[in-house]
Formats: sequence, structure tokens, C-alpha cells
Amino acid sequence: MNPLLSGLLRAVLFGAGTVATLTPRRLELTLGPLLGRLALRLDRKRSRIARDNIRLCLPTLDDAAAAALLRGNYEHYGTLALELLHLFSPLPGHYRRYARRVMRLHGYEHWKRARDGGKGVIFVSSHLGNWEMLAAAGGLNDMELTMVTRRAKPEWLRAKLRSARAELGVREAYDPRTLPAVLKALRRGESVGFVIDQYASPPAGIPVRFFGVEVDTLSAVGPLAGRTGAAVVPATSRRQADGLVHVTIEPAMELGPALSDPAATTQALAAKVEQWIRETPEQWLWVHRRFKNLRAPVQTA
Repeated sequence: MNPLLSGLLRAVLFGAGTVATLTPRRLELTLGPLLGRLALRLDRKRSRIARDNIRLCLPTLDDAAAAALLRGNYEHYGTLALELLHLFSPLPGHYRRYARRVMRLHGYEHWKRARDGGKGVIFVSSHLGNWEMLAAAGGLNDMELTMVTRRAKPEWLRAKLRSARAELGVREAYDPRTLPAVLKALRRGESVGFVIDQYASPPAGIPVRFFGVEVDTLSAVGPLAGRTGAAVVPATSRRQADGLVHVTIEPAMELGPALSDPAATTQALAAKVEQWIRETPEQWLWVHRRFKNLRAPVQTA
């Protein structure tokens, strides 16, 4: 990144993080949708991607319903942006306190049962709701979590995100040391988190059905679970009407023979993510270019 732009971005994010630190949650929930509606007016490129994705995935929606979904989706982004700004707070320990205040965890017993298997836990999730709160839930509840993520650039941004996550006891794994870090964590019986709903180019991604089309999807979870014996546990987050981000851990998936077939495992996980999105479509990351290099459409069940 150009040094001037990098410096400007740093000043904006750290300044906004300071403001977010002082903003009451009730005001945050009021301003977020307003900010999102403004972004919808200004963000023509990303809103066009979101419209195309909604048409592709939810073709039965009429124009009015699709427009309402897009508007609700951008209102979600506005609130999400204000929530993520707390990662840039200048106050030590603020993000931990904020996460504890706005997040509620459900299904802890499912993680504990999976952990007690002794082979580690692979969390599988998506960019639904506030995905940072998924990591926060793990850290705040002593799950010894390593999250698989991309290495943020520039370096100051990576350092700040790592520091905020470390406040919660959450570690990061990213290229080029992703696999060694993940295997080490699982061998210690710890938890590892994958977010699998973004486009993954081959060979890391393989084509599976997602909303009726075949699109490349991260296929690492099945081989990792088969190699280590780790439990595969779905987890998702949703912001509810009460203003709290509810993180829900589901029972470990019974994948059986599918574990020996990366395509079958990846298909089962993609179907789980699709189910979550259909339940709460306004809180998914529709602006991501998920549907690249599509195969021929297939019939959905």
C-alpha cells in the first residue's frame, strides 16, 4: 500500500476506534443502519455484486423483496462496521470487555463434548453475523482457539488485529505456516476455526453445489479431520432483535464415510452454510464475489 494512503487509513481507523470506544451500544445500534443505508447509496460496485448474488441464490424473490433484502443487508453492514471498529480501540482490554458485553454464547456443551474426544475440534463457520464474535466466544470461554485467517496488510493493521484477538486468548494461523500451526493445535487437543464460505481457488478449493451452482469451495476441513480425528463442529453468529450477537455452537457433525472423500465432506459443509444463510439472509456477506468460475447450474432440492 502507498505509504501516504497507509498512514491516512491508520489515522482514520484508530480515530474511529477511539470514537467507537466511547459510543453507547444503544447509539451504535441506531447509527449502524443509517450508516448502512448511506453506504448503499454510495457503494455502487459492491451493491451491484450483492444484487447479482441475491438474484443467483434466491431467484424466487420478486424485485421488491430482493431490494428489501439488499437494504437490510447494508443496514447490517453499517452496524457490523461500528462493531469491528472496537478492534481499534486505544484502551487496553477494551475489545475483551466489549465482546463480553455484546455477545452471548449458546451450545458450549457441544464444544465440550467434542473437546473431550481428545483429538481437537475443528470449528466450521461463515461470514454471517459478526464473525469476529465467533473468535471472541472461543477466547472468552477458554477454548484455546486458533483462527485460520488471511495475513492482513499493511503490517500495522496485522499487528493491531493480532493484539486485539490476543486480548481474548485467540491465536492466528495464516500462510505460509497455516498447516503446521493447525496441526500443532489439534495435536494438543485444542480448537481451530475455519470460515469456509468465501471463494477458494483450486487446488485449495474444489467445486461443490452451493445455492444450486457448482463453485470452488475450501476443501481442507475433511482431510484435516480424517488425518487427525478432530471433531467437526459448526458454529455461527447472528445479531438478534435484542441487539446482542448470539453465537451458537451446534453438535459435532456425523460425517462418517464422507471423511475419506474431500468432495463429500466439503459438500456437507457447504450445505450447512447455505442453510444458515437461508435462515438469516440479511446478515450474510453478499458483497463478496463468491461465485467465480461457475459450473453449469444444477437442480436444487
